Formats: sequence, C-alpha cells, structure tokens
Amino acid sequence: MIEGFLLGIIVTASLASGAYFLKFWRRTRDPLFLAFGLAFTIEGCNRLGFLFLPKPNEGSPAIYVVRLLAFMLILAAIVWKNRRGT
Repeated sequence: MIEGFLLGIIVTASLASGAYFLKFWRRTRDPLFLAFGLAFTIEGCNRLGFLFLPKPNEGSPAIYVVRLLAFMLILAAIVWKNRRGT
C-alpha cells in the first residue's frame, strides 16, 4: 500500500517536472528544455505503468530500456547543444 502511494508521488513529481521544462521550451525553443521535459514525462509514464503491473519487478529489462531511452534523449540534446555552440 505504501509503495503505491510513494510511487504516485514520484509519478506526480516526474510529470510536474516534465510540464515545467516543456513550459520553458515553449518560451525559449531551447532543445535542452525539450529533452528534459520529454525525459521526465517518459519517466513519469513509465512509473505510472509500473503501478498497474500485477507483480512489479524493478529489475525487468523493459523498465530499464525505457529509462535508458529517456536518459539517452537528454545526452543527445547535450551533445547537440555543445556541437551547435549556443
């Protein structure tokens, strides 16, 4: 019961952070804000789906693939921004 509550807090924080970064992306059009916004939103949706699994297993490869994609998105935006020089 407490795990579901704590996971709900993490989902809410992730989605709120994603919305926060996407708001700044709309103002500045900086791709780094877009990458962070999408990564937090993906992570929040990943955790939300985790709530509905009958036997959640944190060590499942599918969960880590989604997290890896979110972090690779951030890494790609950092590399792109550094190559662009702005």
